[in-house]
Amino acid sequence: MRNSRSKSFGVLALFLVTGAILGGILGEVIASTAIFSGIAPYLVKTFSIFDLPPIAINLYVIKFVFGFSLNPNLISILGLIIAALLFRRF
Repeated sequence: MRNSRSKSFGVLALFLVTGAILGGILGEVIASTAIFSGIAPYLVKTFSIFDLPPIAINLYVIKFVFGFSLNPNLISILGLIIAALLFRRF
């Protein structure tokens, strides 16, 4: 029987994805404001970690396109760290 305080991998993944998305959105907001104009290029510069180019499979009735790219910026990485800390705390 699972302990009621144990946390599942799915909840951790949800926390991390949410933290990365919110961090990316915050990074885009910071890039568009004039207050952080000096530091914004460093915060929103993306780093290409993984890039799988799109592959198309045409079945003549349905066309599938698969691809994946992971390009986080510094703020989204910070969002991941904050999400992991919040997950451990709660």
